[in-house]
Amino acid sequence: MADIHIAGTGIWHPKEMITNDEIVKSYNSYVDNYNLQNANEINEGNLIALEHSSTSFIEKASGIKTRYVIDKKNILDINKMMPLVDHEDESKLSIHAVVGIEAAKKAMAQANVSASEIDGVILGTSHAARNYPSVAIEIQNELGIDGYAYDMLVGCSSTTFAINNAYSDIASGLAETVLVINPEISTPFVNYTRRDIHFIFGDGCVATVVSKNDSSKHCHKVIDRKLVTKFSNNIRSDWSYLVRAADDSKTYDDLLFYQNGNSVFKEVCPMVADFISMQLQDNNIKPSEIKKFWLHQANSRMVNLIVSKVIGTDDFDTSLAPLPIEKFGNLASAGSMFAYNIHNDLKKGEKGLICSFGAGYSICSIIVEKT
Repeated sequence: MADIHIAGTGIWHPKEMITNDEIVKSYNSYVDNYNLQNANEINEGNLIALEHSSTSFIEKASGIKTRYVIDKKNILDINKMMPLVDHEDESKLSIHAVVGIEAAKKAMAQANVSASEIDGVILGTSHAARNYPSVAIEIQNELGIDGYAYDMLVGCSSTTFAINNAYSDIASGLAETVLVINPEISTPFVNYTRRDIHFIFGDGCVATVVSKNDSSKHCHKVIDRKLVTKFSNNIRSDWSYLVRAADDSKTYDDLLFYQNGNSVFKEVCPMVADFISMQLQDNNIKPSEIKKFWLHQANSRMVNLIVSKVIGTDDFDTSLAPLPIEKFGNLASAGSMFAYNIHNDLKKGEKGLICSFGAGYSICSIIVEKT
């Protein structure tokens, strides 16, 4: 079988940035206002007083220093604490399509492919904009691509699962070149009134061209792919069309992104480290042969712990496992390929590993080699 490559990538992020100091100031103002308004209930023991956040808490918990967002003003407004997004208008492109097209054009240029050379479009995301029609088909239409297109959801593993599907389509003969797009407009799903969540996510999008074509100087040959899923409720969102039919007392906030952070850390880190180690062993690749680990940007502690378990030491150069999370926040499924796009300096013949993991639980790991 002919080699299949990641031929090019492109990224998009909003212009507006929120620093830790800014988001802490907003959150703490909300806390002070909440505690004052509910002082009697708190004093009587009916409610628990909310606790302040801090920049040091955020950086210790996550490594995040800033994040790019689609609506800074309203996220920081303590009377709103969410981005405001207009309802979709059929006469205009959806927000996911707009950002997806921007990233796609960059990826196509880097891969040196035109729309006429693309056979399919796969859109993977953690946060779907709508049920139908597929945003992938909307993007396909706008870019003038023939063939097929569809959306898929696998939480924070959506990007690598989509790349795997693109690889499989090419390997089967269904396509020669597939465009993968991963828009993550995550901030509308964030409950900014929760201390454990308010700082985590940023907005962004990555696009990847997977192809038999190896004419691009950015090509990395795919050596191996490995996937696994194991059910868990520790990362969850229940927002769906079923909300309008529900007759229970859950609020909108109850249905947004939720995670049991401590359990996720304790369960996922060893699971991912063992998964990667087994994949390397199966391919007769020593951990020392991997020159870059482009991992899901959940938080810096998870990335560093997983890599240390794989290579057998926590004494490694930070360039081995890049951390764009410091600047962009958690970009959900787009994070690992943001790391790949920004920190990609492998020399010919050197190997790297892309790995996404998250809700599900789900893990997908891809070993590549610079051509």
